[in-house]
Amino acid sequence: MSRTTHRILEEIAEERKELRIQVVLTVLAGVGLVVGALGQWLDWSFIVVVVAFIVAYLAGGLPAAREAISSLIKGELNIDLLMVLAALAAAGVGEVRDGAILLFLFSLAGTLEHYAMGNTKRSVAALMDLRPDEANRKTKDGSTERVRVEELNVGDEVVVRPGERIPIDGVVAMGMGAVDQSPITGESVPVDKSIDDKVFAGSVNQNAQLTIAVTATAAHSTLARMIDLVTEAQEKRSPSESFSDWFGERYTVVVLVGSIVALGVFLLLDMPTELAFYKAATLLVVASPCAIVISVPAAVLSALANSARHGVLFKGGAALEDFGNVSVLALDKTGTLTSGVMEVVHVVSFVESEENLLSLAATLEAHSDHPLARSIVSYARAQGIRTLESEAAAAVPGKGVIATIKGEVAWAGNRALLQDQGVTLLGEQDAQIGMRENDGETPIFIGSGSILWGVVTLADTPRASAVEALAGLRKAGIKKVVMLTGDSMAVAQAIGARLGFAADTIFGGLLPEDKVARVTALAAHGRLAFVGDGVNDAAALATARVGVAMGVAGTDAALEAADVALLSDDLRQLAYAYALSKKANRIIKQNLIFSCGIMALMVVTTVFWHLPLPLGVIGHEGGTLLVVANGLRLLFSK
Repeated sequence: MSRTTHRILEEIAEERKELRIQVVLTVLAGVGLVVGALGQWLDWSFIVVVVAFIVAYLAGGLPAAREAISSLIKGELNIDLLMVLAALAAAGVGEVRDGAILLFLFSLAGTLEHYAMGNTKRSVAALMDLRPDEANRKTKDGSTERVRVEELNVGDEVVVRPGERIPIDGVVAMGMGAVDQSPITGESVPVDKSIDDKVFAGSVNQNAQLTIAVTATAAHSTLARMIDLVTEAQEKRSPSESFSDWFGERYTVVVLVGSIVALGVFLLLDMPTELAFYKAATLLVVASPCAIVISVPAAVLSALANSARHGVLFKGGAALEDFGNVSVLALDKTGTLTSGVMEVVHVVSFVESEENLLSLAATLEAHSDHPLARSIVSYARAQGIRTLESEAAAAVPGKGVIATIKGEVAWAGNRALLQDQGVTLLGEQDAQIGMRENDGETPIFIGSGSILWGVVTLADTPRASAVEALAGLRKAGIKKVVMLTGDSMAVAQAIGARLGFAADTIFGGLLPEDKVARVTALAAHGRLAFVGDGVNDAAALATARVGVAMGVAGTDAALEAADVALLSDDLRQLAYAYALSKKANRIIKQNLIFSCGIMALMVVTTVFWHLPLPLGVIGHEGGTLLVVANGLRLLFSK
């Protein structure tokens, strides 16, 4: 377990202890207030009333007094000092009950805020519960032993039974089955896994026994890095948070000085001394910036926790706010808008049946390690096509592969190999293949001797989620969406058209430095985010105002490469993250406008008219709780 994980566990334990103490003190303050108020009303013994209010003052005021003194020692003034002074001022003018009400409600608000803000951290800490403490490690004799997850090393194999959580990052060494990765990547549908497929700690094995070969220790698993990144993000202040902190510290001084000045003015105006002190005490309460200071972190921390649960990691509040203000979005094509894996699109036979052509192609390509060859073999296998007996197979570097099948020399490859075999395309064949190439497809020619049997075309196909995600982004407020790729313009236009891009928003044939230049130029049209795979687009990600890396689960470099990391390849997460960021920015503005407005209203009422201190307390603490509750809505946003 990493240091950050250890630290957050210690912090949560300490916060729970402090919360229990706060609850007890708040209850005592409430009991003291109720007994004291009833005693005054029912004319109980003076001693009973005094003792009750002393309990209310001590239970409600000691924590605030401790914080105030601690800040004074550091040369700082804070809101706790204002509350303590206001309560003492109320007692000084004979309104002991009002002072007790103030301290009780301040204590209650503090307890509820502490619980609410701790909820954000606890929701992130719940990630830690996803990983089992123990695993079934295979031994040399083939049996299993129960060991702590921290004892697993890279290369060990663990057995995961149906229904169990996968304890560690690794690859499937044996077995095939579905895995629920939603706790890690946010994917709602279980993903089928087979040999050599990646799996992540915290995901759930659904229906088959799997043997997992460990590829990362517990401290370096995707889940552990998620926890580290999210907790570090919560500590990074956004611009709005930094402003509210800066404002709160300085405004506290203004409130304190302003209340003293107001007291002097009230006395100079021949206001009764008791009333002047009462109004000054009320002013201390209603002008305190509690709601302003708490309104921003309540929203930011809630959004960060929510996004982490859905497989989206923001590298701090600044990234969250910036992403919500983006109006221009540039997306890399390969691996982002498309799967990045070439797939068979068309099988066109000129001589034999398509089934026979595919059988011949798979037989030949089985002797090649080229990615296109592997795609053809995988496609044929999925179609139930059997391969043929072959001999004397040989790869022709940069062109294709040749082998003898049923006594005839057969071949499969590109146009260069086609020319080597002395094959000339007929007019109709050339036109048909040219049309496929114009659509962004790559042809693999298959033939025997000088006869062209047919062609298999492959293409990097758009992701199933791309069209829906792009529509969602445009609907959410993105004004300009562009596609950048190193592929030729013909391929770029073909893919772009299928995804709904206008011709003038597609840019092909770009080298890495060209992408950086294009991102810089597009930034002139508005705040820009660039979305890439997090590995090959590092320069463009760094250049953009907000860099978004997608599909980065299990990838160390990619998790660190951008301001926002999408753990799965589902582009709908991008639309979700953008909508969440915009909602967070809206709530931050709502909170700031409301908190400033209610504070200004109560200050004006106190200065020029009369605002009862209990009503001022309710308005102040009620406003604080409202902005916290408004921010916490983001925890449950879907």
